[in-house]
Amino acid sequence: MNKEIGAYIWVIPDAYLPPIGDEKLPGHESTCILNLNNKPAHVIFTFYFEDKEPVKSEEIIIGAERTLHLRLDNSETLLGIKLERSVPFSIKVESDLKIVVQHSRMDTRQPNLAYMSTMGYSG
Repeated sequence: MNKEIGAYIWVIPDAYLPPIGDEKLPGHESTCILNLNNKPAHVIFTFYFEDKEPVKSEEIIIGAERTLHLRLDNSETLLGIKLERSVPFSIKVESDLKIVVQHSRMDTRQPNLAYMSTMGYSG
């Protein structure tokens, strides 16, 4: 087990589900989680909005020494929360074990795809 890599809490201040754009490759955001531990990590997302109360997800489990890529345009199925497109939000990701979190956005409304990826902030 590598206890030195990762953090228990990660934040992503800039999140936003872009409009669908190209239907063959819809605009989306993904939160990618890497669990380097030798046991499963129990993870909960909290979503923060400009004009409404925060919303917590259902717990998800990332297996030992596994990764999980969560497409947030499918958040209802994966996390039990329906996220709206074109609404800014922020994310807190909490785990019972140290994990690594990266966040990406793909906007397919333009002729040249717009892609952004950033590591979450773990303090």
